[in-house]
Amino acid sequence: MDRVSAFDEPLKKLLGGATAKVMAEHLDLHTVGDLLHHYPRRYEERGRLTSLTELPLDEHVTVVAQVADARIMMFNNGRGKRLEVTLTDGSGRLQLVFFGHGVHKPHKELLPGRRAMFAGKVSLFNRKMQLAHPTYQLLDAEDSDGTADVTEAVDAFAGQLLPIYAACKQLDSWRIAKAVDIVLPSAREAVDPLPPALREGRGFVPLPEALLRIHRPHTKADIAAARDRLRWDEAFVLQVALARRRYADTQLPAVARGAVPDGLLDAFDATLPFTLTEGQQKVTGEIFDALATEHPMHRLLQGEVGSGKTLVALRAMLRVVDAGGQAAMLAPTEVLAQQHHRSITGMMGELAEGGMLGGSDRGTKVVLLTGSMGVAARRQALLDLVTGEAGIVIGTHALIEDKVQFHDLGLVVVDEQHRFGVEQRDALRSKGKQPPHLLVMTATPIPRTVAMTVFGDLETSVLDQLPAGRSPIASHVVPAKDKPHFLSRAWERVREEVENGHQAYVVCPRIGDDAEEAAGKKGKTGSKQAASEEDAEKRPPLAVLDIAEELAKGPLAGLRVEVLHGRMPPDDKDDVMRRFAAGQADVLVATTVIEVGVNVPNATAMVIMDADRFGVSQLHQLRGRVGRGSAPGLCLLVSEAHEASPARARLSAVAATLDGFELSRIDLEQRREGDVLGQAQSGVRSSLRVLSVIDDEEVIAAAREEAVRVVADDPGLERLPELRTALDALLDKDREEYLDKG
Repeated sequence: MDRVSAFDEPLKKLLGGATAKVMAEHLDLHTVGDLLHHYPRRYEERGRLTSLTELPLDEHVTVVAQVADARIMMFNNGRGKRLEVTLTDGSGRLQLVFFGHGVHKPHKELLPGRRAMFAGKVSLFNRKMQLAHPTYQLLDAEDSDGTADVTEAVDAFAGQLLPIYAACKQLDSWRIAKAVDIVLPSAREAVDPLPPALREGRGFVPLPEALLRIHRPHTKADIAAARDRLRWDEAFVLQVALARRRYADTQLPAVARGAVPDGLLDAFDATLPFTLTEGQQKVTGEIFDALATEHPMHRLLQGEVGSGKTLVALRAMLRVVDAGGQAAMLAPTEVLAQQHHRSITGMMGELAEGGMLGGSDRGTKVVLLTGSMGVAARRQALLDLVTGEAGIVIGTHALIEDKVQFHDLGLVVVDEQHRFGVEQRDALRSKGKQPPHLLVMTATPIPRTVAMTVFGDLETSVLDQLPAGRSPIASHVVPAKDKPHFLSRAWERVREEVENGHQAYVVCPRIGDDAEEAAGKKGKTGSKQAASEEDAEKRPPLAVLDIAEELAKGPLAGLRVEVLHGRMPPDDKDDVMRRFAAGQADVLVATTVIEVGVNVPNATAMVIMDADRFGVSQLHQLRGRVGRGSAPGLCLLVSEAHEASPARARLSAVAATLDGFELSRIDLEQRREGDVLGQAQSGVRSSLRVLSVIDDEEVIAAAREEAVRVVADDPGLERLPELRTALDALLDKDREEYLDKG
């Protein structure tokens, strides 16, 4: 058997059809390689053989002893069952205890007079030493006189680190361990992806040895060495894949969009009533340098809420229009597309009316394209795009449709990347005659490690400086159940803000209309919720339509209360937002449609109802809608979650800091690694088993540096066939497409 095919061997051949079928269906393990990469989750520790008179408290021990007596005890009015077993080794006594369904097997086997080995952690109960639910192995009665067989059995049993595998109802961990024993010899056939110089330079054990050590360690040092090696492999192979994507992108042709003196960008800059922050200038420089090259820019622009990303993106678009190209901004919702269109045309003034009466000679046309536009407006927008009359288009998914054609698409700006599938991003990029430059914006701060992994094919620019004039936001948790008077005070605060000439948002997780009720009979709420632990007992989530009515009749009576949600007709949504922005409404009761991009500087207060039903990053995004002007912002997180619950801890974390990067770390720690890697978006199972993109920053950064070096030296990996083989295993067809389209 050659070295590659050993890992490709179907499990059915080695384990039999029934076991292989369960592994395939319930654990997604199909080949020898899959099973060898199904690493133990943890290890059960069996202590060295210990006398019953020398048991150390809170430590793992193994004892050889005889059963003195065993009896079943009933408790909880006969509903509970406990097996108590007393052991003796001639020197002392020890009690074992088993509960529930776990009593049946030991009750049959641990009969008075039987001798066995027992392993567990020593605890104290009613001043007596005991082992709860110990692992045990019976010793043959014939060998109980201390023969070599017993000594061998004791040596094999005691002091071991037993691997505990992620299992399923149909297949216990110990049966998986037996299956691993069968395939483990194949580990010696493992193809080592690390270049020898890199492996030796970093002092890693060879891959076959790492696989043997992680599955059958003799010491904790074995586990540590194996995990260090395997963690590095996962980081390095993934970073090589991403480095090759970036290298391939540098080989693609693109139209360089350099500076044009006295053009549209200069005219726009002359109208700005403020100077750019240092951060905006730095990031703009990075983007302009990339636009001036003859290969496509692929850049991620991260910025805290309100850091001025839209202005940076607009200046990049104007640079491209100056150079004869067109720019498209893709927004995830119609509300946001309309908001961007209003904001950009407002900032540009007459420069956004090129070719129109009263427009500037140096201006261009800025058009909006959404799915709900009227036929005539849509036809005109499409015509403006194909003729090149419109230099800038802002739209939703409608931009991706086949019938949308550009004269010369030079730059694609994607707002809020996490809301778009990679296929959609790719579809818009394919509309250029040559690949257009790409700028991805996100207001969700992403820890550096995640940016290097999830967005590893993009260069990253970070805007972490707020423009002058932005105000601090005070955030507080309002425990509505424990202290109802706090909620009453919250509405008083809203009224005070309005009386001082400001406006407020009230956010609810649900709409509360008939369509939603029909779709959500099972209690789903439609938003990205981090539902609290008590959901099963809770009332349905609070709804916009209900709360708006209650507020208008009750605590906010006399104020102008409006509603906004995603199922309103587009014109109605736009009308509400226009009136709120113009100060013609005092309080906007809305769903999360206001989460991103909505900019009303006069709105100073936000009350988030059922705040525990939202994720950390989403709460941070919502909070960013206030404090956008010169007056300080106030965000009140209303929750009925219990004070000691994780949901309340999450809200307290949001209230305690405005640092989005710190909050994103908290958020990611509460989510599965696969979600972090965008697997939900791509439909591909996470390949990471020991690497944590949250905790292993140093490993990922070092692996990225090495990967860049390796790919620069040998882009096709011609001299590294083992690494190429590992890449092929990592990048099956689906994942390769995911990275290619990213």
